[in-house]
Amino acid sequence: MKGRAVCTGMGLAAALTLAGWPQFASAATLDGATLSALWGLPFAGVLLSIAVFPLIAPAFWHHHFGKIAAAWALVFLVPFALSYGSGVAFGTLVHALLEEYIPFIVLLMALYTVAGGICVRGNLHGTPRLNTAILALGTLLASIMGTTGAAMLLIRPLLRANDNRKHVVHVVVFFIFLVANAGGSLSPLGDPPLFLGFLQGVSFFWTTTHLALPMLFVCGVLLIAFYALDSYYFHRREEERSRFLDPTPDTPPLGIDGKINFVLLAAVIALVLMSGLWKPGVEFDVFGTHVALQNAVRDAALIGVTLLSLALTPRAARAGNDFNWAPIEEVAKLFAGIFVTIAPVITILRAGEAGAFAGIVHLVNDASGQPHDLMYFWATGLLSSFLDNAPTYLVFFNLAGGDAQTLMTTGATTLAAISAGAVFMGANTYIGNAPNFMVKAIAESRGVRMPGFFAYLGWSAVVLLPLFLVTGWLFF
Repeated sequence: MKGRAVCTGMGLAAALTLAGWPQFASAATLDGATLSALWGLPFAGVLLSIAVFPLIAPAFWHHHFGKIAAAWALVFLVPFALSYGSGVAFGTLVHALLEEYIPFIVLLMALYTVAGGICVRGNLHGTPRLNTAILALGTLLASIMGTTGAAMLLIRPLLRANDNRKHVVHVVVFFIFLVANAGGSLSPLGDPPLFLGFLQGVSFFWTTTHLALPMLFVCGVLLIAFYALDSYYFHRREEERSRFLDPTPDTPPLGIDGKINFVLLAAVIALVLMSGLWKPGVEFDVFGTHVALQNAVRDAALIGVTLLSLALTPRAARAGNDFNWAPIEEVAKLFAGIFVTIAPVITILRAGEAGAFAGIVHLVNDASGQPHDLMYFWATGLLSSFLDNAPTYLVFFNLAGGDAQTLMTTGATTLAAISAGAVFMGANTYIGNAPNFMVKAIAESRGVRMPGFFAYLGWSAVVLLPLFLVTGWLFF
């Protein structure tokens, strides 16, 4: 058989057709040009809920954030089904879950579980030099083990090292800037947008060579700024305090528990690589969504790795990390609502000039249709700050032509601008990249009073936006 095989057999779609429900047999392809911008309101509602509820009703939000996210998903799905038919709405839901959400959350859960089983024993002292060294190490590891893996590995030791200090918020904020975002810009393993580019045909080491200078500049400036700020707090406000008020004294020697998880982490990396390199050409049609065999194998194996980590990790390692499921539960519930409600927004953006968001297309291309690299950097980055940065990357990748070979050569600066915008500016908000939420939740569970949605925006506006202005001027 030539081409790719689509395995349906007597699957769910066929069974539903024979049962008399052909409207559920496949998902109709949405035409973004026919969708009104009003379909983006439920997505805006999710974002506003994340921003406002923790400020005005924190207790209510803590107990009901999953229900609120589900309610916004229904606010989108029910009118959408009435307007375009139950088959289209159901197909959209299945596509959002199978094509995007499930692979996303399975990979995050595997990295969260595996990294959460590695416990750095003993106590470090959170001096400016040590804190900067941990941030620099995490920044380097992020492109090897992913921003989620590096963040989950190092956030707890960093918090424990600083548990004798009063001013810790800036440490966590810069950790999000560096380890959970910008550090993942040198390989497809680092951040989901770059992995999607790898699946589209971008060479594995293309980002290493073309984003190295922007990444070194951004991360270098952030590390210097952090060292200066941390030194101010440490030497002028709490150096004496930190000597005497340490809740974790130096009794146990430094060491690492749960070393088996390094092997499992290598397995996660191998599985992600496998899904990009192995192309058997077999797909399964699930209600109109084509699930590639390699992706199904990857996700099933990642679940297996997660279970192995839970079974093989010594209890002392997870106890030492105060490991719990609350951070990944928050990400899972909120991003389920985000992935469902974001579907019409992404569809409209993909319609380009024919869609309701045509103004964005006009921003990134000049009058002759040629790409404006600096605008690609900013448009991809600012949308990645509020939309999920992986589908946003794909939108602008396709707006720029969608051909990987062309973009890697004659369009290299455009592809670099898209890649940098998606990865760097995921740090602008808590919802720009999933590890941001996890780090925030873990810090709060350790007693750190993290800034709310708008207060965090203030941090990124003061620290990141001026840096990105210079970065865009220098490189794009």
